[in-house]
Amino acid sequence: MSARRRRSAPALPSRRGRAARVSSTWAGLPTESRNPRSAALDTLSTPRVVDLLLDEDRRALVAAAGQKAAIARAAVAAADALRRGGRVVFLGAGTSGRLGVLEASECPPTFGTDPETIRGVMAGGEGAVFRAVEGAEDRAEDGRDEASRLRKGDLLIGVSASSVTPFVKAALETARARGLKTVLVTCAPRPGLRTLADIVVAIRTGPEVLTGSTRLKAGSATKAALNAITTAAMVRLGKAYGNLMVDLRQGSAKLRDRARRIVVAAGEVPPERAEALLAEAGGEVKTAIVMARLGLSPEEARR
Repeated sequence: MSARRRRSAPALPSRRGRAARVSSTWAGLPTESRNPRSAALDTLSTPRVVDLLLDEDRRALVAAAGQKAAIARAAVAAADALRRGGRVVFLGAGTSGRLGVLEASECPPTFGTDPETIRGVMAGGEGAVFRAVEGAEDRAEDGRDEASRLRKGDLLIGVSASSVTPFVKAALETARARGLKTVLVTCAPRPGLRTLADIVVAIRTGPEVLTGSTRLKAGSATKAALNAITTAAMVRLGKAYGNLMVDLRQGSAKLRDRARRIVVAAGEVPPERAEALLAEAGGEVKTAIVMARLGLSPEEARR
């Protein structure tokens, strides 16, 4: 709608009208509120829309930093669960669920973890990762079913931008009732969240540029929090040497080249020697580094 046409259009119904009086679970959530900075979004130039979106993302990441203590506690809980033989399970719906699946799927190539130890569970099943399954987030019974499959020692990380998603709430409640450790990552701080999970990461991202579209800055802040949880947990588990990823899996030409460069840097050997050591070590970067530094055989280096 053009700005001129918009000005001549009939006024919208009064906020005192019937629609304004209708309350709901979501009406009072900050993630569902209207952002005054984007009130005239449809009349802005494309560069201004982009500028506004990126500036709001920046604000959201600042808000995520305000939750660094809770994020660190979640990272310690994840590391402890994995060290003791448990699993870390990210569970969510919609964008939140997809971000959990993304986080879980990136841990094996980056940190050499077993795909079964860090998992993503999506409301509506695997197909919902690629195509929305309408109503899946409302099925509390599915959340309870997923939580019932968890084992002793597992950590459940529920991801819900709104904090009220029935699928996630039911899973967290069921997991807690079974004595499992739980984490909630949300962008809608509100009273009572601590009854849902042992650790609550509540990022105050505020209203979206496009009202209610939490794939925007809420998604960016959530992704940052999940990145921090998994990466900090992996550092605690010895998956980094300095700032190098020493347990990566060499599943592509890029990663094979990276592995070689890591052995060069950490093992203090030339590229040709690094490549030979990696071959002897069966592609195990850590093993190749120890071989280089201590002059050991692969078997001795593994020990």
